[in-house]
Amino acid sequence: MSSSASSASPASSASSAPSASPAPSTSPASPADGPGVPVGTVVALLAAAGAERAVDDAEIRDLLAGSGLPPDAVARVGDGVRHLRAGSERWRRRGRELSALSSSVRELAQLRDVDVLLERLVERAHDLVGTDITYLSEFDVRTHELRVRTTLGTTAPTFPGLRVPPGMGLAGRVAETRLPSWTSSYFTMSQAPHDPQIDATVAAEGISSLLGVPLLAGDEVIGVLFAGNRIEHTFSPEEISLLSAFADHAAVVLQTARLLARAQDAADETRQAYDQLARHVEAMERASGVHSDLTALVLRGGDATAVAEALGKALRCRVTILDAGLTVSTTASGPGGTGSPPASGTDPAARDLGSSPAARDPGTTPARDHGTADPGQRADAVRRAVDESRRSGRCVPLAEGGREVVVAVVAGRTLLGALVLEQGAVEFGPVEHRTAERAAQITALLSLKQDALAEAEQTVRRDLLADLLADDPQRRAGVAQRAQARGIRTDRLASLVVVSLPAELRHSAARAAGRAAGPCGLIGEHADWVVALTTETDPAAAAGLVHTAVRRALGHPVLAVGAELGEVPDGVRAQVEAAGACARVLPALGVTDTAATTDEYLPYTALFGPGEARVDAFVRRVLGPVLDWDAERGGHLLATLAAYLDNRLSPVATGRALHLHKNTVLQRLDRIGELLGEQWQAPERLFRITVAVRIAHLTAARPGPA
Repeated sequence: MSSSASSASPASSASSAPSASPAPSTSPASPADGPGVPVGTVVALLAAAGAERAVDDAEIRDLLAGSGLPPDAVARVGDGVRHLRAGSERWRRRGRELSALSSSVRELAQLRDVDVLLERLVERAHDLVGTDITYLSEFDVRTHELRVRTTLGTTAPTFPGLRVPPGMGLAGRVAETRLPSWTSSYFTMSQAPHDPQIDATVAAEGISSLLGVPLLAGDEVIGVLFAGNRIEHTFSPEEISLLSAFADHAAVVLQTARLLARAQDAADETRQAYDQLARHVEAMERASGVHSDLTALVLRGGDATAVAEALGKALRCRVTILDAGLTVSTTASGPGGTGSPPASGTDPAARDLGSSPAARDPGTTPARDHGTADPGQRADAVRRAVDESRRSGRCVPLAEGGREVVVAVVAGRTLLGALVLEQGAVEFGPVEHRTAERAAQITALLSLKQDALAEAEQTVRRDLLADLLADDPQRRAGVAQRAQARGIRTDRLASLVVVSLPAELRHSAARAAGRAAGPCGLIGEHADWVVALTTETDPAAAAGLVHTAVRRALGHPVLAVGAELGEVPDGVRAQVEAAGACARVLPALGVTDTAATTDEYLPYTALFGPGEARVDAFVRRVLGPVLDWDAERGGHLLATLAAYLDNRLSPVATGRALHLHKNTVLQRLDRIGELLGEQWQAPERLFRITVAVRIAHLTAARPGPA
């Protein structure tokens, strides 16, 4: 049997009085009713009617035994007492239910978390009506579906989360009518359509009787509260009224909690939006400050180091500036930035971030590892990021999800370097990226400005050097005064360095040599060389500094020859010619990438002067027959001759050096005598042979012993 509540149903109000049975007649007793009942007996009867314990008919008869009432009157009095007792019991039960209802609503009203509130709501409804199963289905206003949200007493795994399509089952009926609906036998219910999936879930749970009441917020259905039993049960008006009343109060609490949750969410969103706006305003203020600082740098004539310092200070990060070869040029950290600037005088090549191994100066160490185990992998990552930034003009993350970004410094299609920013106290966002890109543009502008100034200064110094090396004494006469106007004291110039390089590399080499020589030096191109005049008093040290600087800048073999400067200005040209002559001879000796001095190779320069052809001709003229013998027969006469000369013309010592028997050495010396002539060991002849052997071994791989 099933039913549904109407507007006149007892379930329509929790506070309505329970229905009462017709009361016995209360008209005055007639004389035929018998004698009157004593007051004590009446009081006892009233006490029995209001007692919480059960009162049977025998006890009532005992109370009326002395009243003299006839049996039919006693029966009527007993009926009246039982009626009064039933009504009193109903009122007491209703009082307990209302007390429990009030307590539950007060508890629910203190909860703010919607999920916790739904769980507690079902628990209190379960305790209130005392059914086997209690659950709440939430109404979806978009799809009009009901979904089981919270349950208590269920065992079937398919029951939680069960979806009820619109208009299906008892839940659909409650949602549509907005009135309580119940059935004592679910599977015989006919007032609502059945759904196979719902019926299967109800059967798995073993539900037989079911009562559903709506949760209403005004005219809006927000859910349906259900109480069910696993046996057939006819729900009484009191049960329906009680669950309806609880649902009405619970709906108000639930709707309030939802509104508060929405208000809290709105407040959180507003706070987040405000925080985001505050961060954006702060970022814009930082960007404006950086813009002002960078503009001032341009007007003051600042350099890349000042850009790194300003950017690191504003963004509270570590800024590394790479040059065109992607080698570290300068590093700066602002407040909250990670790491620290390199110590003064630290070799930039020791912190190389991206140059190829061939371009690094020999003996330098890899770059600081910024989170990459392999420095080579990091160098590749830097190059890829710089290439991508060069194409896009934007900041590029150095690694996915990393804390570093790279932005290329470009002028047109020319790569001037890059900025590497390592995030510190300030989280990088779009504004910070745009600020870094702006800083890269300023760095490019300053770099071009410095290049223009350096080129102009280099032109002036090149002209001074050209005048100093001119044949015309009049041009040399005014060099000292003009140089002093540029801050150069010619009387303090102590060493010169001649750098031998291909013509297309000399301009870049001159700039690199200028950085090595410092502001007090003179650098320029002369004849086939780059010439540097420095204040360094040691020619070897001067050649080493210039060689290192040019080698690192170009990534190309460099031959640098140093010499004492001599008298300025008249002696400069002769010393340059002498160093140039040495630079021409050394390649013939196999020396192409080193720093040397004219004194080290003075004998060769004195013998052959300029020209590689004269060296080759001399060696051929002195050792031709021996070289031909070795070439034709795969012999080792030249190696034996070199060891013989190195071991003071001792055949025994030569054999030990070559791991040969003395007789083998003597046989080879006899063959050499046949090829070079009987007087080959004469002093003057032996001197020329010794020089030729030394040159031959410098220009070719040393043959091994047979």
